[in-house]
Amino acid sequence: MGIDSTRISLRRRFDPAVSKALLKGLIDYNEQKTGLRSYRYVQLAARDRKGRVIGALEGGIWYGWLFIKLLWVDEASRHGGIGRRLIARAEAEAVRQGCVGAWLDTFSFQARPFYERLGYRLFGTIDGYPPGHKRFFLQKRLKAPARSPARGRRKPGL
Repeated sequence: MGIDSTRISLRRRFDPAVSKALLKGLIDYNEQKTGLRSYRYVQLAARDRKGRVIGALEGGIWYGWLFIKLLWVDEASRHGGIGRRLIARAEAEAVRQGCVGAWLDTFSFQARPFYERLGYRLFGTIDGYPPGHKRFFLQKRLKAPARSPARGRRKPGL
């Protein structure tokens, strides 16, 4: 098919077939260039006693990094540690899968100070996105938990 016979269509509604083709094409290309094919979807949900979702995190693990795409906690449940617990659980899973870091983005009207309290550091900013605000990109290096010494063992030479 030549370029003259290519038709481009604009969609204003999500088409799962287009999304599937896009993702497959991109993953296949990236795998060819890097030799790595490791994308794993991550989703966590916090539920109240009635089973209602009051917080959730979505993201993915790719190339040894966790990307936190979305994090939300119901307004009535904020400041109770749910967001911190969701991120800690996602980071623990990322470490378990061999990740060395995590990254995310947030807006100036959202939760940058919250992420910074959790150890995330700014690595990029887009001014005026959206107008009158900023978009921040943050990252954090992840470390495997330190192993505690086996009980009853003495250190050599003691």
